[in-house]
Amino acid sequence: MSTQTLHALGAQQQALLQALLARPGSALARSAAACLPDFLDTRHIQTTRGLAVYQANGHAMAERALFSAYPVVAALIGAANFALLARDLWHQHPPQRGDLAQWGDALPGFLQHNAQLADVPYLSDVAHTEWALHAATGAADIAPDPASFARLAHEAPEGLALTLAPGTTVVCSAYPVASLVGAHLHATPRLDEAAQRLRNGQGEHALVWRQGHRARLQGIQPNASALLQTLLAGADLPQALNAAFAVTDSASNFDFSAWLSAAVTDALVTGVHSLLPNAQPENPAHESHRPMN
Repeated sequence: MSTQTLHALGAQQQALLQALLARPGSALARSAAACLPDFLDTRHIQTTRGLAVYQANGHAMAERALFSAYPVVAALIGAANFALLARDLWHQHPPQRGDLAQWGDALPGFLQHNAQLADVPYLSDVAHTEWALHAATGAADIAPDPASFARLAHEAPEGLALTLAPGTTVVCSAYPVASLVGAHLHATPRLDEAAQRLRNGQGEHALVWRQGHRARLQGIQPNASALLQTLLAGADLPQALNAAFAVTDSASNFDFSAWLSAAVTDALVTGVHSLLPNAQPENPAHESHRPMN
């Protein structure tokens, strides 16, 4: 097959893909439609019906994929609105990979800038938390290293850091996101309790990590949040502790030894590792931090 033929085939595939993914009536859709007659008989009713079927299938796949990652957002805005939202996201942020399980990470930002959802300003942070749970499920495995904890007793802490579980993420919000997501997914707390925290304007720090094969969600105190965010940024343990104790509203109540014991039990902390100078963090966990208002 000649280079010219390959180029023409690529152009045809791109035009067809744009016609299927572009929002109907948009400039991109019109541009793609103008190219289709070069290789498709768009005057034929079967061609029109075929394109419509593919577009409908795309919308259906978008709804299913997005719902699997964002069931709480779907519950908060209703099935009909969520279906429209999935279609909008499909057209504005189409998938870049063949695996639709990896599509949908743009939703939190999309919600944040959606004027029609201005009356539910917490929705974006809820979506951040849900995507963290979704991503944690597929995060790369890390082999626990329990023997490495002995380094805390025998080595200077400078240059040492805690190894966090796969998919570890901290979401800081001006809204009770951990409560809202937990109430819908696990009935903890109760929905009425989560709603009351929302009415009271209670912000929360949500921690997501994977314990074994299960993604976990927990609301945490500001001190623990500061410690984890600092570790996720690639700092060593002394720097992380300084950040934790610099939080003035509850610093006196933060017991690092008790926190570490619970974190090891919950498989949030899986070991201790060294930080190399000028190197990227060894910790493959992830942080999603939004400042609280």
